[in-house]
Amino acid sequence: MPRTEQLSASFRDPSGFLFTDNGILYRQINRAYSKDYARLMESGLYEKLIKASLLISHIESDHAPAESDAAFKVIQPERVPFISYPYEWSFSQLKDAALATLSIQKRAMKLDMSLKDASAYNIQFVRGKATLIDTLSFEIYKEGEPWVAYKQFCQHFLAPLALMSYRDVRLSQLLRVYIDGVPLDLASELLPAKTKFNFGLLTHLHMHAVAQKKYSDKVVAPRKGGMSKQALTGLIESLENTIKKLTWKPAGTEWGDYYENTNYTDSAFDHKKQLVKEWSAEKKPALVWDLGGNTGVFSREAAASGAFTVSFDIDPAAVEQNYRTVKTKKDQNVLPLVLDLTNPSPALGWANRERDSFGARGPVDMALALAVIHHLAISNNVPLPQLASFFAAHCKWLVIEFVPKSDSQAQKLLTSREDIFPMYTREGFEAAFSAYFRIRASESVRDSERTLYLMEVR
Repeated sequence: MPRTEQLSASFRDPSGFLFTDNGILYRQINRAYSKDYARLMESGLYEKLIKASLLISHIESDHAPAESDAAFKVIQPERVPFISYPYEWSFSQLKDAALATLSIQKRAMKLDMSLKDASAYNIQFVRGKATLIDTLSFEIYKEGEPWVAYKQFCQHFLAPLALMSYRDVRLSQLLRVYIDGVPLDLASELLPAKTKFNFGLLTHLHMHAVAQKKYSDKVVAPRKGGMSKQALTGLIESLENTIKKLTWKPAGTEWGDYYENTNYTDSAFDHKKQLVKEWSAEKKPALVWDLGGNTGVFSREAAASGAFTVSFDIDPAAVEQNYRTVKTKKDQNVLPLVLDLTNPSPALGWANRERDSFGARGPVDMALALAVIHHLAISNNVPLPQLASFFAAHCKWLVIEFVPKSDSQAQKLLTSREDIFPMYTREGFEAAFSAYFRIRASESVRDSERTLYLMEVR
């Protein structure tokens, strides 16, 4: 029986919603949005944004709507390989998403349309570029009206970027707490006083926060004459200039230069890359998770097989470097993301269903767990059977590296703590993982004490 299901994250917009039928993604457009959709398609804006890789493409479908009473049209959008969230992005990813949003708004205004939403959740990274995925975010521009999405843009993009740039890059995690963006008054309080001498931050963040607080419980009538298109264009350009000037240098974290400080010889490193590439080519996974991907060296070996590879790492500096490499190399199927495996992204939002947890976005065809097992087992005290169970729940194929206690990197972890891990041996590792996986291959990594395994879930 066909199964039609509305996506749990798609319920707030009266213009329409996403639904699936037999695994195929559709978007219902309601009659309330018919004029705006017609303008989007007839004005040439849709084609221009598609050509610039700023908007997800779609085709119009004759599929039956999920709710026929309100329906105007059904479209079938291109499906994004992996949905990520702003609190999983590096600094430059959030910055590029902000600049893409402003670029879309500028292009829309030239054709008498405007973004009614400026949510960071409407942006995904498709073929390596920040891309709008909500076709219903546009509305016909009305002369004299201010930008309705201004506050949302500042909360979703400007505030977290300013905090990451001027205070600490880890403050991006505030977006996990505040699902509709960082409150401007909070950002204003946390930012150093010197940011009040930055005209853009003073105007769009500090003064905006004061005005927001002052008028939060008042009904404010629009100014006589409103905001002209020229003034609105000036506002967008001011935001753009402010965002462009925000910077962050990926340095000073533990693993950002991991590969420069590793104990691998060139021969061992090349052998490990060769095994990952060979096993990925052999199994031909469509989707790979590299859990502990660092700067993405081994993620790219998996991606060479044609797999879309999500490269997770706990270190924002490593993820930032990885994303910069994606841009330099024009990688289309590597997505770097920030993730703490010991505290992965939870389900968030209304009824805990608006934003999927890390686990709910799997399982995947293949996972890589390279140079990570000793961190989880020794640094975080996670028993080997629990690690095996975790990996088995998230992938069909697993490429995992066992790092013995005698390895210099493992020894570093044991210098500051008592060795309470008697089961952390190669034999103990194989016994724990054999309960959940069949070991299909194992190779000693050349010039090292490490072993690389290819396993298939039972």
